[in-house]
Amino acid sequence: MLAERAAVLDLTLITAAKAMTTSPSELRGLHASASRDALSGTPLQKLQRLPAVPGNLPNRVNDLLLLRPDPEEQEKSNNRHVVFFHGDIQNFQEEMALQPEGAQWLSWSLERVAFTLGCRFPDRHVWVVRASRMYLHKFSCYQNFVESNMFGAPEHSPYSADSGAFHHLRALLSHGMERASLPDPLQPQGGADSIPSGFSLTLVGFSKGCVVLNQMVYELPGARADPQMSPFVKHISDMFWLDGGHPGGSETWVTDKQVLKELAGSGVSIHAHVTPYEVCDPMRAWVGREHGHFIKTLEEFGACPSKKLHFKDDPPSIENHFRVIQEF
Repeated sequence: MLAERAAVLDLTLITAAKAMTTSPSELRGLHASASRDALSGTPLQKLQRLPAVPGNLPNRVNDLLLLRPDPEEQEKSNNRHVVFFHGDIQNFQEEMALQPEGAQWLSWSLERVAFTLGCRFPDRHVWVVRASRMYLHKFSCYQNFVESNMFGAPEHSPYSADSGAFHHLRALLSHGMERASLPDPLQPQGGADSIPSGFSLTLVGFSKGCVVLNQMVYELPGARADPQMSPFVKHISDMFWLDGGHPGGSETWVTDKQVLKELAGSGVSIHAHVTPYEVCDPMRAWVGREHGHFIKTLEEFGACPSKKLHFKDDPPSIENHFRVIQEF
């Protein structure tokens, strides 16, 4: 695959925009031209592709994109990071261009989303985690974070002392920081002294990517009780659910009262942004009910989640589903 043959991909905003109008054959030449642009020192931002970064188990790897802050924002960053988990269809630009279903949504490729998030969080390092498997080039599966079927529907489980979403994310970030030669990287394991000064983490899940955030909520009670993991968890400042959805028939949103009580008391700022595409679909009425239960339960436990229904006066559409990435 093209993605696996590219060791490092440096893209400028101009190059990413150019990709929107190129043919699939021309896209194959983007790696070289983008790298030349980056080496010239002209771009203010560099998007770096890090293939096959291992998590806490060497056979569990994910491709990463890293967008560094603008040079003028670099000093403010102070080891602050945003991690994004994408939805179905979304993939690297050149992969999407080669698939009929993906080509029409190129404006939501992983590279383009990274730049969008860079505008939303200009003083952060932005990480985009590519799902470890894309079944039929369409269905994203986050098997490394949560047990899932081939279509990416999750089977959630409680915290484990040696595996799971928190363990994988922490090691993935640590190894990604080392691979990218970032100063003062996070350590893959350890107590409070393994967390670098100024480190903070914002987690953003979109559509299918929300299954990773949900799994972390199920793991939260055990993770907060583990002296080797709790220092890492304490540095998660915000969690954003963006129009969560998956092909399973339930658990699109977390509804378990005990784990939601733990989330409400964790100090994490909770944000839920939805569109009619997910929460107003009569064929999947449970999604809207679960979203309402998620918000109501958190509020009952004293949390103040920010919440918004975007495009509420528009008919449900996939386009508006994607647009929540720009609007949140």
